[in-house]
Amino acid sequence: MPLPVLSVPKIKKKSSLVLTLSATGVLIAGGIAAYWFITQSQPLSRDLPPATNVIPQDALFTVSLTTDTKQWKRLHEFGTKELQTEIEQSLVQLRDRFLSNNGYDFQKDIQPWVGEEITLAVIAPDAIKSPSKPVATDGKVANSQQMLMVLPIKNPENAKEILTQLKAPKGGTWSDRTYQGVLIKESDISTGEKFSTTVIDNKFVVITDSSKATEKAIDAYTAKTSLAKVPGLADNFPKVANYQPFAQFYINVPTSAKIASTAPNRQLPAQVLTQLQNNQGLAGTITLENEGIRLKGVSWLNPNSQRTLAVENNAGEIQKHIPAETLMMLSGGNLQRTWADYVSTSQGNPQSPLTPEKLRADFKSSTNMDLERDLLSWMGNEYSLSVVPVVSKVGADESFRAALMFLVKTSNKNRAEASLKELDEVMRSQYQFRIEEKNISGKSVTNWIGPFGTLTASHGWLDDKVAFLTIGAPITEKIISQSGNSLANAAEFKKTVPSELNPTNGQFYLDVDGIQKNFPLPLLFPNQQVILSSTRSIGMTSAVSDNRSARYDIFVSLKKLEK
Repeated sequence: MPLPVLSVPKIKKKSSLVLTLSATGVLIAGGIAAYWFITQSQPLSRDLPPATNVIPQDALFTVSLTTDTKQWKRLHEFGTKELQTEIEQSLVQLRDRFLSNNGYDFQKDIQPWVGEEITLAVIAPDAIKSPSKPVATDGKVANSQQMLMVLPIKNPENAKEILTQLKAPKGGTWSDRTYQGVLIKESDISTGEKFSTTVIDNKFVVITDSSKATEKAIDAYTAKTSLAKVPGLADNFPKVANYQPFAQFYINVPTSAKIASTAPNRQLPAQVLTQLQNNQGLAGTITLENEGIRLKGVSWLNPNSQRTLAVENNAGEIQKHIPAETLMMLSGGNLQRTWADYVSTSQGNPQSPLTPEKLRADFKSSTNMDLERDLLSWMGNEYSLSVVPVVSKVGADESFRAALMFLVKTSNKNRAEASLKELDEVMRSQYQFRIEEKNISGKSVTNWIGPFGTLTASHGWLDDKVAFLTIGAPITEKIISQSGNSLANAAEFKKTVPSELNPTNGQFYLDVDGIQKNFPLPLLFPNQQVILSSTRSIGMTSAVSDNRSARYDIFVSLKKLEK
């Protein structure tokens, strides 16, 4: 039976900090980062994994993965052969690093006594936690992180028998020492690496790549300063807890942000770091389903933060105006607030692809209009941005064309119409566009016709409050006269985009197959093509739970492995 281990690529001592996801994270891709934690002691919480009682609070990231071989077998039903190969290689790396290299054989030495999950944690570097020490900028701080694996003990007698007969690791010997009354077995391998193994309270086996990390785990358990005591974790994780999950994860947001700021050429501006300090954590569960992987996440604010979240869940209706064949859709409940949040986190940040200052300046110079006063002032309700394809036949061939479509539910129609007319005049007088008024199915549409007679953009109203603007291929007739054939009713959209959160403050949908076939995608993450080739579609729904926390549900529809 294959070993159901976890996958985090080996962290090299000389490389800069890279927090990589487990094999599950590889499947989810781009960026969905996966990380988790564990349960509290005396009494143990049923909603947190047991290992949270051993992992120190300064853990940057934790992930708990199931030891259920049936679930791992189910994971192997998804994707392509290339993806499965990547997963297997990653799993073997981790197995060798923490188990095989320490003299453990999973099936013989671990499986008879281990609990329902194995947890891996990355511990924060000491230099980051000490404000009296200068922050390194040459990558040395990032390289000093420690890794820790926790194996809950389900059968103490079996565990005791196996651990007392532990063989020496490959290329090294065991030595014993005691810390806080707890016996620690340490190895000194010829490669220069050191590993420690200990049993805490006959409940946990802890394996680390650092003697100091082992001591931290013992201190966390005995002094009750473990991850289980992180502010907000016990209150928020039940919101996403699931029965027999494949994985559970946790990210320490403020500490991770501090470390990111120390990486060479990656320094975060002070105001961005301040914003991230308002957040306490991001946690979630991952489950395997017949058609793919589901992730339920929750983020919450630091209890000392003065910032609060606006409980506005006003999205979810605009999808009925979007064509069913749409390839990508992003929606939100309040564009004004979205812009304000973007400004607060991006202003002065050189890493932002589009800074608020530049957007304001570019819009002003190109239109002589004020972005916030003339446009955003009437965009205080639900909105969406979509990529809508148009296929036109030319003889026996087909050429792909698409339009970018923006919809917004206005809070002031008179101001909206005045701004749109002003924009029409700018396009006519400054850019020599011909402004054409047209009636489609009883609705007035304004077209911008380019200097060479090509339709460039159109705008109008889909109903009394929803304005539209399309750029690119002509799709106005499609969106005005769709007769109920909308994205909201499309089978793939309903199957992919989670609907449990209701009401919602935003949704995201991506037809991965359609996008890949028609658009060249930039390289955003390692093994991108391998991952995307295994994916059908991705859907996400978000909602603000209260003024201190927000929820995120994600579903990744995956292809089945051809047998």
